[in-house]
Amino acid sequence: MEEQPDPRAEKAAARARIEQQQTWVDLQVRQAMERGDFDDLPGAGKPIPDLGTTHDPDWWIKRLVERERITVLPPALQLRKDDGELDAALDRLSSEREARALVEDFNARVLRARYTPVDGPPLITMPRDVEETITAWHERRAARRHSAPERPDPERRRRWWRR
Repeated sequence: MEEQPDPRAEKAAARARIEQQQTWVDLQVRQAMERGDFDDLPGAGKPIPDLGTTHDPDWWIKRLVERERITVLPPALQLRKDDGELDAALDRLSSEREARALVEDFNARVLRARYTPVDGPPLITMPRDVEETITAWHERRAARRHSAPERPDPERRRRWWRR
């Protein structure tokens, strides 16, 4: 038959573990201070920003937007911006399948915005013709290939293991 542990002994053991843990944490902090790990931290000696102002439950998202420089535009303006940057985004892609998918995704977003009531400026961005856009992408790609410096002939280039 198993003995039932004494609940008072369990509580005392738990209390002792917590006290030892606090002692261990204090020891770690003290050693870090002696090593100088907390010296020259960013913001040291400066007041904490927004301390004492009213509580804002969305403070963390506002700080994230500030820190990461995130801009949130109305859908009409975001689509206009995306339209202006679409060719540059296409030029970074290497396959026609990816380029076609990007243009089709852009067109789907434009059409979705057309049939959704929006707040803000009116939507003036038009969907792109997929075939024309892909043809222009091929032409820009070919022009970049022709303007790129020629690579040396692999037969003329000596390999280090052939020396």
